[in-house]
Amino acid sequence: MRGCFRCFVDNPPQKRPPIHDDPGMTPAEATTPVEQGARMVCATLREAGHEAYFAGGCVRDMLLGRPPADIDIATSATPVETTTLFPRTAQVGAEFGTVLVILPEGQYEVTTFRSDGPYLDGRRPARVAFTNAEQDALRRDFTINALFYAPDRDEVVDYAGGQTDLRDGVIRAVGDPQQRFAEDHLRLARAVRFAARLGFTIEPATFRAIREHASSIRRTSAERVAAELLKMLTEGAARRAFELLDATGLLEEILPEVAAMKGVEQPPEYHPEGDVFVHTLLALEHVDRVANPSPALALGVLLHDVGKPPTQTFEDRIRFNRHEKVGAEMARRICQRLRLPRRLTERVEWLVEQHMRVARIPEMRESKRIRFVREPGFPELLELARIDALASHGGLGHVDRIADYMAQLTPEAAKPAPLLTGKDLIAMGHTPGPLFGTILAAVEDAQLEGALTTSAEARAFVAQHWPLDRHGNVARDRDAHNRDSESGPDGRYSSNQG
Repeated sequence: MRGCFRCFVDNPPQKRPPIHDDPGMTPAEATTPVEQGARMVCATLREAGHEAYFAGGCVRDMLLGRPPADIDIATSATPVETTTLFPRTAQVGAEFGTVLVILPEGQYEVTTFRSDGPYLDGRRPARVAFTNAEQDALRRDFTINALFYAPDRDEVVDYAGGQTDLRDGVIRAVGDPQQRFAEDHLRLARAVRFAARLGFTIEPATFRAIREHASSIRRTSAERVAAELLKMLTEGAARRAFELLDATGLLEEILPEVAAMKGVEQPPEYHPEGDVFVHTLLALEHVDRVANPSPALALGVLLHDVGKPPTQTFEDRIRFNRHEKVGAEMARRICQRLRLPRRLTERVEWLVEQHMRVARIPEMRESKRIRFVREPGFPELLELARIDALASHGGLGHVDRIADYMAQLTPEAAKPAPLLTGKDLIAMGHTPGPLFGTILAAVEDAQLEGALTTSAEARAFVAQHWPLDRHGNVARDRDAHNRDSESGPDGRYSSNQG
């Protein structure tokens, strides 16, 4: 099926914008540098006697009015022929017919039309055969991703009915869905992501095949599954994605800890919205309203109450004692299982562990409060606290007060210039060692409390609390963070040095 690109744009799917705001503008007149480069690649291939099309997701997104992040090209040229036509290329998958063409405008994967042999590992074909455009389209995952666009003719080439499904808002596997999902198990998750992100429904036969093959997702590499999950969480339709993961049976296979939240009741006086899973879905809905949420924030919201199912008790009321501690450990294991980067894992673990502390910030000593809010992940933590509240009782008073406090906290007050350094301690006769960190942290705490304002006061503070004997050793060693006897009745350090 062939169709005019302009015709589709002039009759777009309901509630979806056309590719250009100006209905009189043609694709050729409104191109990004990336698209201009892709057109040049296609023109070069055509001039050499080959077919060449924009292919796959980029065509889908252009038809939906979404500028594609990158443009893939399908061609009748073999990898060797493609390589000879462009001065800069790289081999990124020659065994599958793919060559990377490098231009100033961008990098383009140029793949020879192919049909796939058997998939033996649930990810990639054991072999491929170069073929024609129609066979290439019919090997693809979903009809809306099996579209080609001929830029020279301004024409959509559709062998799988993708334009109809795009207009109707349907995710449909190309051909036999059982075969498509058996070929590449990650397609199970991709169907969910596309349906959520685009606001589409999953066609019944495709949906049934996902449910039947759900357990196969466990045979997909953790890294590939994690990449799909992060996209689901950050592309603006996280709640819908996780509802579909649950409905298809994929949630139990990928994140059984999240599936375990279903039916775990909460005290209605704090959580009138319902059980832990309902609360989490509502929280994800609020993530959808955050502009460009970070993966850490999205994962933190998803997992902030993951410790509730194993810690639920029924005492005077429903309680989840230490659920944030248990949940932090569970979140760390989940992130490690998904092979997420170490820094992301650490940040998610920290967000889960700390999310209950936000409400206690007003009760903290000033030094502890400042140290907490200047943590690198605190803006994400405060946003998590806001989302947590909106998804339950709705009260944002504590979040707003903390935001006001942070707005008034100057950089100099949050991180003042140190009154003492390690060199100063050495000059006072102290021997370098682990105790230096304790002493300097205690000095900074007193500085943040306003008890110390000068270097002279800081030296006197150290001399009082860590005096040296005649051999230069510390006569007594106090834990700088447990000096209840050294603080005044308001919990602040006493400025009385005598």
